[in-house]
Amino acid sequence: MRHGTPPSLDDLVEMAEAALAAIPEPLREAVRGAAIIVEETPDDETLAEMGIDNPWDLTGLYRGTALTRKSVLDVPEEPDMILLYREPILIEWIETGEDLFRLVRNVLIHEIGHHFGLSEEDIERLEGEE
Repeated sequence: MRHGTPPSLDDLVEMAEAALAAIPEPLREAVRGAAIIVEETPDDETLAEMGIDNPWDLTGLYRGTALTRKSVLDVPEEPDMILLYREPILIEWIETGEDLFRLVRNVLIHEIGHHFGLSEEDIERLEGEE
């Protein structure tokens, strides 16, 4: 059995950028300017804020104001960001056997869905589209 090196942070950034380029145009346009950041794991503050005990349970997070709550009069407090967490994504990849690119794409779509204020059902439907 051959073992390779797990994908790096940079590898996941490349996958996320390729996944973003491949999602439907309306979704891509709506998050233009949002930063895609890949970190190893969520920090303790984020986990506490989300009410999550296990850091492996959080694969991604949208930080910013959902479009459904934005106003042209709002002064942005921070830039919109889509955070992907490498280690939880790799654990899910190992546990599920899902194609890694597809998994990264689905996490990205899930977080963009939160940007739109979509329901979990709507997000799942988008994740199923190719």
